Amino acid sequence: MWPAQDYTRLTIESTQSLKHRLITLSNPDRVVIDIEGADLQALQREAANKVLAHDPYVMQMRVGQFTPEVVRLVIDLKEGVKPQLFTLAPIGDYGHRLVLDLYPINPPDPLMALLREQAERDAVRGPAPLPQRTITIVVDAGHGGEDPGAIGARGSKEKDVTLKVARKLKQLIDAEPNMRAVLTRDGDYFVPLHMRVAKARQVRADLFVSVHADAFIKPHARGSSVFALSERGATSAAARWLANRENESDLIGGVNLDVKDRYLAQTLLDLSLTATISDSLKLGKLVLTELGGINKLHKEYVEQAGFAVLKAPDIPSILIETAFISNPEEERRLNDNAYQDKMARAIVTGIKNYVQKYPLGGPSTLAARPTQPDV
Repeated sequence: MWPAQDYTRLTIESTQSLKHRLITLSNPDRVVIDIEGADLQALQREAANKVLAHDPYVMQMRVGQFTPEVVRLVIDLKEGVKPQLFTLAPIGDYGHRLVLDLYPINPPDPLMALLREQAERDAVRGPAPLPQRTITIVVDAGHGGEDPGAIGARGSKEKDVTLKVARKLKQLIDAEPNMRAVLTRDGDYFVPLHMRVAKARQVRADLFVSVHADAFIKPHARGSSVFALSERGATSAAARWLANRENESDLIGGVNLDVKDRYLAQTLLDLSLTATISDSLKLGKLVLTELGGINKLHKEYVEQAGFAVLKAPDIPSILIETAFISNPEEERRLNDNAYQDKMARAIVTGIKNYVQKYPLGGPSTLAARPTQPDV
């Protein structure tokens, strides 16, 4: 189980495809899954102690033999939800998966949450002497939940490292008087690639920074890298390989392909990205320069490839490979708190240099900014 404010996910993994049926009940709110041919004791054993007290939607789970052929899983809810049940074919280390996503009926509004957070900070700091253009930066911690990302020789998971660095980035950005940060995820749960882009557009982000710590087929590969989107193909074979690997995140983490999400169509449109990519390259170059002060650079220039998470048509976006977690020395550094601090500070310095060199236009408050049209 992967509980989060965005949604709670429950996954049942099996060596074979599971025949199932979903039922929703109210008074009290429950979700029921009937599974044919499942082993009662195995399911009871696996379901035990999976529900966490801080789960926003699930109160408890119960497993029983409904009929001789059917095992019933009952999920008692804390509030009504919108359930989605779907299957995933085997991929990577996973077998057949039956996935239940429990979404809130009234999902949290990231824009309103950002405005509330800004109001709380203003109340502590006091009113600013002059109105300033507040810059919103979305910080994307790569991978999460069932998608661990790359795994180092010592067992370090990319998803854990990226979240730690992302949280440090948010803290540093929020400390700046004219900046604020929004995390695409603030916990260990899976966020589809297109929803990361959608969240950035929902909060009307000025910049998008995705944090990663990938692996390569050769353990001696090392160094920091920065990537921007490419419309014409990758700038190197390694960049293409990496983009393909990152874009597989949805397959590993598990996306319900039956759901027709308007943001998916919105982010996959064949739009002209020339101006946005140009700005992304400028941002990436300044961040790369700062990273070069704390780590060897894998390449001395910003590379480009078709990363799905960078496809916001109107937000300068970069993907940062902080280091290779597959390199034993870099894996050790990535797990060092002081080094994570250095990495976060270098990235923020690069962002600040970009904002100073290429001032962002627009009004001084987020609330006054025009809503970007939905496509």
